[in-house]
Amino acid sequence: MKKKIRVLVAKAGLDGHDRGAKVVAAALRDAGVEVIYTGLRQTPEMIVEAAIQEDVNAVGISILSGAHMTVFPRILNLMKEKRADDILLFGGGIIPEEDMKKLKEMGVGELFTPGASTQDIIKFLREWVEKHPRG
Repeated sequence: MKKKIRVLVAKAGLDGHDRGAKVVAAALRDAGVEVIYTGLRQTPEMIVEAAIQEDVNAVGISILSGAHMTVFPRILNLMKEKRADDILLFGGGIIPEEDMKKLKEMGVGELFTPGASTQDIIKFLREWVEKHPRG
């Protein structure tokens, strides 16, 4: 039996717009993924700690605030410090193409912009987890 995929979905910083995160969380749940939704105004430290505590395969961050070049690198660094860098970090929101390229080079798995298909997100996640099983 395949182990269920577990994903933590979080909103970092002061960004109060969580509709997209909730849509993605619901689509993942509908696809059989176990989703832990942290809610609004999470710090990178809170997100990484929750990811470790919940033993997730992936962390999905939704950012619309423009803080993506601060938040994603901070989460990646914390994951490395806590030896949790086998957890996929992916995300979405309003992120310029040039910044998306830089974030992927840093180690962010994939970034989805508004209008991305939830099926594409699910497909990406399933394929990544299949190639990178945990525990």
